[in-house]
Amino acid sequence: MKKFFVSLVLLGGILFSTANLYGQSDQSLSGKQLDKAVKQSVKAKSKEMKKGKWNITGTSLPLKIALDRHYRALLGNDNFEIMANVGMCQSLNVCSSQAQNNALVTYANAAGSYIRGRVASDMGNNASATVPEELDSFYAAYVRLVSQEIKGEVQFSIAFERPNRTGREYQAIFLVNQDKASAQRMRAYQLALQEQKLAQEYAEKISEFVKEGFQDF
Repeated sequence: MKKFFVSLVLLGGILFSTANLYGQSDQSLSGKQLDKAVKQSVKAKSKEMKKGKWNITGTSLPLKIALDRHYRALLGNDNFEIMANVGMCQSLNVCSSQAQNNALVTYANAAGSYIRGRVASDMGNNASATVPEELDSFYAAYVRLVSQEIKGEVQFSIAFERPNRTGREYQAIFLVNQDKASAQRMRAYQLALQEQKLAQEYAEKISEFVKEGFQDF
């Protein structure tokens, strides 16, 4: 069964959680396994939202039905989720826009950090290796392009809001397909490669890392 809710807290009240993030995914659940997993997830999330006095928004469906639909899409398909919290916003439209932007930025930064870490680890196996300056420019281009390319694949699923002293707090959950995310990361890599003219020896290695995907932070 997939492992969920690896989270990272960022500036601006962003919370990002994923299911086997960006890596080689498990098989999607089906049948009785899916029904059981969905039921457990709906129960846990409903309890969490009610305890925190969150209100569902962006749909006319009751909480449990909307959650059931969300978890069936998540667990019954090869998807992962991105959860973005906006700590302060005045209108739901602004909240929604900020949440989507936060999700895109977090995804892109995580993708870039993974590549940087894998390259550093690989070079660390060679005592004489030094990290070339050209890689820093490549990483920056890759992160920027991942954020652009993944945008069309980040699909809104469900959202919650609650009032606070400065307006409202907002939590949105987006779904992204594993295969489509992988394809967009590879496209971002190829575009970054065209921009930065990275040396072939680094380009080939980074291509391998992009294809690998990654499991968590």
